[in-house]
Amino acid sequence: MFYEPKNGHGLSHNPFNAIVTPRPIGWISTRDAQGIDNLAPYSFFNAVAYVPPQVMFASTASKADQIGTKDSVANIRETGVFCVNIVEYAMRDAMNATSATLGKEVDEFAHAGLDKAACETIACSRVALAPAALECKVTQILTLEGDENYAVFGEVVGVHMRDDCLVDGRFDITTYHPLSRLGYRDYTVIRDLFTLSRPDDT
Repeated sequence: MFYEPKNGHGLSHNPFNAIVTPRPIGWISTRDAQGIDNLAPYSFFNAVAYVPPQVMFASTASKADQIGTKDSVANIRETGVFCVNIVEYAMRDAMNATSATLGKEVDEFAHAGLDKAACETIACSRVALAPAALECKVTQILTLEGDENYAVFGEVVGVHMRDDCLVDGRFDITTYHPLSRLGYRDYTVIRDLFTLSRPDDT
Protein backbone atom coordinates (compact mmCIF):
# COMPACT_ATOMS: atom_id res chain seq x y z
CA MET A 1 0.00 0.00 0.00
CA PHE A 2 1.08 3.55 -0.73
CA TYR A 3 -0.75 6.75 0.05
CA GLU A 4 -0.13 10.48 -0.05
CA PRO A 5 -1.29 12.06 3.23
CA LYS A 6 -2.85 14.98 1.35
CA ASN A 7 -5.22 12.52 -0.35
CA GLY A 8 -6.05 10.41 2.74
CA HIS A 9 -5.23 6.79 3.53
CA GLY A 10 -8.64 5.14 3.20
CA LEU A 11 -8.16 3.09 6.36
CA SER A 12 -10.43 3.02 9.39
CA HIS A 13 -7.62 4.52 11.54
CA ASN A 14 -4.71 6.83 10.73
CA PRO A 15 -1.54 4.65 10.47
CA PHE A 16 0.97 7.49 10.88
CA ASN A 17 1.27 7.29 14.68
CA ALA A 18 1.53 3.49 14.53
CA ILE A 19 4.42 3.70 12.05
CA VAL A 20 6.52 6.12 14.10
CA THR A 21 6.83 4.03 17.25
CA PRO A 22 7.68 3.59 20.02
CA ARG A 23 7.76 7.19 21.19
CA PRO A 24 8.90 8.37 24.63
CA ILE A 25 6.32 10.30 26.61
CA GLY A 26 7.16 13.74 27.90
CA TRP A 27 4.93 14.42 30.90
CA ILE A 28 5.13 18.19 30.74
CA SER A 29 4.48 20.24 33.86
CA THR A 30 4.00 24.00 33.66
CA ARG A 31 2.62 26.83 35.76
CA ASP A 32 0.62 29.79 34.49
CA ALA A 33 1.17 33.41 35.46
CA GLN A 34 -1.53 33.09 38.15
CA GLY A 35 0.30 30.19 39.80
CA ILE A 36 -1.94 27.32 38.64
CA ASP A 37 -0.02 24.12 37.89
CA ASN A 38 -0.67 22.04 34.78
CA LEU A 39 0.47 18.54 33.82
CA ALA A 40 -0.06 16.86 30.45
CA PRO A 41 1.53 13.98 28.47
CA TYR A 42 3.00 14.48 24.99
CA SER A 43 4.29 11.63 22.82
CA PHE A 44 5.79 13.94 20.22
CA PHE A 45 8.78 14.33 22.56
CA ASN A 46 12.50 13.63 22.51
CA ALA A 47 16.00 14.72 23.47
CA VAL A 48 17.65 16.65 20.63
CA ALA A 49 21.17 17.68 21.77
CA TYR A 50 23.86 16.78 24.32
CA VAL A 51 25.76 20.04 24.94
CA PRO A 52 23.97 21.92 26.25
CA PRO A 53 21.34 19.23 26.87
CA GLN A 54 18.12 20.09 25.04
CA VAL A 55 14.70 18.52 24.58
CA MET A 56 11.61 19.24 22.54
CA PHE A 57 7.93 18.41 22.49
CA ALA A 58 5.19 19.24 20.05
CA SER A 59 1.61 20.26 20.76
CA THR A 60 -0.90 19.61 17.98
CA ALA A 61 -4.30 20.70 19.25
CA SER A 62 -6.13 23.50 21.04
CA LYS A 63 -8.68 24.01 23.82
CA ALA A 64 -11.74 26.20 23.93
CA ASP A 65 -10.37 28.22 26.86
CA GLN A 66 -6.99 28.90 25.22
CA ILE A 67 -6.23 30.83 22.05
CA GLY A 68 -5.11 28.41 19.33
CA THR A 69 -3.19 26.01 21.56
CA LYS A 70 -3.30 23.99 24.79
CA ASP A 71 -2.46 24.88 28.39
CA SER A 72 1.16 23.71 28.24
CA VAL A 73 2.19 25.98 25.37
CA ALA A 74 0.12 28.88 26.69
CA ASN A 75 1.79 28.61 30.11
CA ILE A 76 5.27 28.30 28.60
CA ARG A 77 4.70 31.44 26.56
CA GLU A 78 3.88 33.26 29.80
CA THR A 79 6.70 31.94 31.97
CA GLY A 80 9.44 30.65 29.66
CA VAL A 81 9.94 27.41 31.61
CA PHE A 82 8.67 23.84 31.80
CA CYS A 83 9.59 20.50 33.36
CA VAL A 84 9.68 17.11 31.62
CA ASN A 85 8.68 14.29 33.96
CA ILE A 86 9.57 10.75 32.88
CA VAL A 87 6.66 8.28 32.95
CA GLU A 88 7.10 4.85 34.51
CA TYR A 89 4.75 1.91 34.00
CA ALA A 90 3.50 2.19 37.59
CA MET A 91 2.20 5.70 36.83
CA ARG A 92 0.36 4.78 33.62
CA ASP A 93 -3.12 5.43 35.02
CA ALA A 94 -2.14 8.78 36.52
CA MET A 95 -0.52 9.79 33.24
CA ASN A 96 -3.66 8.85 31.37
CA ALA A 97 -5.81 10.82 33.82
CA THR A 98 -3.80 13.97 33.06
CA SER A 99 -4.58 13.62 29.35
CA ALA A 100 -8.21 14.62 30.01
CA THR A 101 -9.41 17.89 28.54
CA LEU A 102 -9.94 20.03 31.64
CA GLY A 103 -10.42 23.72 32.24
CA LYS A 104 -7.25 25.79 32.47
CA GLU A 105 -8.09 26.51 36.11
CA VAL A 106 -7.78 22.79 37.01
CA ASP A 107 -4.57 21.47 38.58
CA GLU A 108 -3.94 18.08 36.94
CA PHE A 109 -1.65 17.00 39.78
CA ALA A 110 -4.67 17.16 42.10
CA HIS A 111 -6.99 15.68 39.47
CA ALA A 112 -4.74 12.61 39.10
CA GLY A 113 -3.89 12.34 42.81
CA LEU A 114 -0.18 12.99 42.25
CA ASP A 115 2.23 14.44 44.79
CA LYS A 116 4.14 17.44 43.49
CA ALA A 117 7.53 18.85 44.40
CA ALA A 118 9.12 22.20 43.67
CA CYS A 119 11.73 22.45 40.95
CA GLU A 120 15.15 23.79 41.97
CA THR A 121 16.05 26.19 39.13
CA ILE A 122 12.67 27.21 37.69
CA ALA A 123 9.31 28.31 39.09
CA CYS A 124 7.41 25.13 38.30
CA SER A 125 6.20 21.93 39.97
CA ARG A 126 7.33 18.43 39.08
CA VAL A 127 5.94 14.94 39.71
CA ALA A 128 7.52 14.14 43.07
CA LEU A 129 7.91 10.40 42.55
CA ALA A 130 8.81 10.37 38.84
CA PRO A 131 11.96 8.37 38.00
CA ALA A 132 13.50 11.53 36.55
CA ALA A 133 12.56 15.11 35.79
CA LEU A 134 14.23 17.67 33.54
CA GLU A 135 13.91 21.34 34.43
CA CYS A 136 13.92 23.37 31.22
CA LYS A 137 14.18 26.96 30.06
CA VAL A 138 12.60 27.63 26.68
CA THR A 139 14.95 28.36 23.81
CA GLN A 140 12.35 28.66 21.06
CA ILE A 141 8.78 27.89 20.13
CA LEU A 142 8.36 27.08 16.45
CA THR A 143 5.13 27.31 14.52
CA LEU A 144 4.79 24.18 12.39
CA GLU A 145 2.79 23.61 9.24
CA GLY A 146 -0.90 22.98 9.91
CA ASP A 147 -3.35 24.41 12.40
CA GLU A 148 -2.35 24.60 16.09
CA ASN A 149 0.98 22.78 15.60
CA TYR A 150 3.87 24.06 17.75
CA ALA A 151 7.28 22.62 18.64
CA VAL A 152 8.72 23.76 21.96
CA PHE A 153 12.47 23.51 22.52
CA GLY A 154 14.12 23.90 25.89
CA GLU A 155 17.56 23.75 27.47
CA VAL A 156 17.79 21.38 30.41
CA VAL A 157 19.08 23.42 33.36
CA GLY A 158 18.36 20.95 36.18
CA VAL A 159 18.07 17.16 36.38
CA HIS A 160 16.32 15.12 39.08
CA MET A 161 16.90 11.35 39.31
CA ARG A 162 15.23 9.06 41.82
CA ASP A 163 17.92 7.45 43.93
CA ASP A 164 16.66 3.90 43.39
CA CYS A 165 17.11 4.33 39.63
CA LEU A 166 20.88 4.77 39.95
CA VAL A 167 22.76 1.47 39.78
CA ASP A 168 26.57 1.28 39.60
CA GLY A 169 26.82 4.86 38.39
CA ARG A 170 24.22 4.46 35.63
CA PHE A 171 20.63 5.59 35.33
CA ASP A 172 19.04 2.15 35.00
CA ILE A 173 15.68 2.17 33.23
CA THR A 174 15.00 -1.43 34.23
CA THR A 175 14.46 -0.21 37.79
CA TYR A 176 11.25 1.58 36.77
CA HIS A 177 10.22 0.40 33.26
CA PRO A 178 9.60 3.41 30.98
CA LEU A 179 6.22 3.74 29.33
CA SER A 180 6.18 4.42 25.58
CA ARG A 181 3.41 5.42 23.20
CA LEU A 182 2.52 3.34 20.17
CA GLY A 183 -0.21 4.05 17.64
CA TYR A 184 -3.90 4.51 18.25
CA ARG A 185 -4.55 3.94 22.00
CA ASP A 186 -1.71 1.46 22.41
CA TYR A 187 1.30 1.70 24.73
CA THR A 188 4.26 -0.51 25.58
CA VAL A 189 6.60 -0.90 28.52
CA ILE A 190 10.36 -1.38 28.27
CA ARG A 191 11.74 -4.25 30.32
CA ASP A 192 14.30 -5.94 28.07
CA LEU A 193 17.61 -4.42 26.97
CA PHE A 194 20.42 -5.46 24.67
CA THR A 195 23.69 -3.75 23.77
CA LEU A 196 25.28 -3.10 20.37
CA SER A 197 28.80 -1.74 20.01
CA ARG A 198 29.29 0.77 17.21
CA PRO A 199 31.80 -0.10 14.49
CA ASP A 200 34.11 2.76 15.54
CA ASP A 201 34.04 1.88 19.27
CA THR A 202 37.50 1.07 20.64
